[in-house]
Amino acid sequence: MPQPSTPADVVRAVAAGVDRLVSGNLTEQQKQAQLDHLAGLYAEQTDVRHPFAPLGDTPLNSRAQLRSHFAEGPARTTGVERFEPVGQVHETADPEVVVYEFSYVGSADGRSFSIPCIFVVRVRDGLIVESRDYSDHVGFARAFGRLDNLTTALAADSS
Repeated sequence: MPQPSTPADVVRAVAAGVDRLVSGNLTEQQKQAQLDHLAGLYAEQTDVRHPFAPLGDTPLNSRAQLRSHFAEGPARTTGVERFEPVGQVHETADPEVVVYEFSYVGSADGRSFSIPCIFVVRVRDGLIVESRDYSDHVGFARAFGRLDNLTTALAADSS
C-alpha cells in the first residue's frame, strides 16, 4: 500500500485501516500486514490519547503500543456485516493539524449502528506524531455486544 502523504490522507487511512481490520474477513497473514500498515502510519515516538475512554486514558507512545492496541481491539471484533468510516476532514490554520469528524457506520449481528468519533491529529512528514481520539466507547460496546463486559470492568475499576 502506498504511504499517504497529506494529513487528511493519513487520518483517512487510519480509519479505513480500522475498517479493514473490523470487517475485512482477513486471513492471519493479511491481518498481520494490516496491523503493520496501521502502525506504520504513526511516528516511532508518538502521543495518542483517548480522553473519553471509560476506564481511563492510557497514552500510546510508540508504534509497537499502537500495533498492540489495534490487535487487541478492532482485530478481535466478530459478527460484523458492515463497518465503515463516514465523515469529513477539516483542515486547520496549522498545516500539520486536521480534525476528522466522522462516524463508524455499519451493522453487527443484524443490528445497525452509527458511532460518532472526532480525531484531532497532528501529522508531520507523513506520520502521525500526536492524536486525540474522541469516540463513543459505550456506542462501540453496544454495537458489538460488549456492554456486559464494559459494565463489569467499570464496576471492578470503581471498587
